[in-house]
Amino acid sequence: MKLLSTIVLALSFVFAGTAAQANSGYAKQKVVYHVNYNDAKRSIGAMRNAQNHINALGEGNYEIQFVLHGNGIELLRSVVNENSDAAGRVDSLRAQGVEFKVCANTLKGRKIALEDLYFADNSDVVPSGVAEIGKLQQEGFVYLRP
Repeated sequence: MKLLSTIVLALSFVFAGTAAQANSGYAKQKVVYHVNYNDAKRSIGAMRNAQNHINALGEGNYEIQFVLHGNGIELLRSVVNENSDAAGRVDSLRAQGVEFKVCANTLKGRKIALEDLYFADNSDVVPSGVAEIGKLQQEGFVYLRP
């Protein structure tokens, strides 16, 4: 029994150490990634940054949103349709709780149907991309524009 207790205690230290390494001492973070450009390489880079961010913080230690407006709407339209790596990254980030918000003004002004966007629905639409970024910053989100 004493041996079993020692093994359990040792394993708890191993797992505790692994969890501590996963977030490297970072506190929970709320971050908004701003995308308003139509550049596949840059968009994929932004999603790679977000994945690295998640990896550093650890599960449950983040709240991340992408806000897409203007030319950035193409991330969920042409970029993912033309690049399977981009689509896979969107899928992976969404599966980890990352939200992709799209600007209603951009959709309306460019006559883009919501159905034309990759994996988007009404809950992903915000009235104004820039106003949403301002709101999120007021709520304590850190602004990043990769």
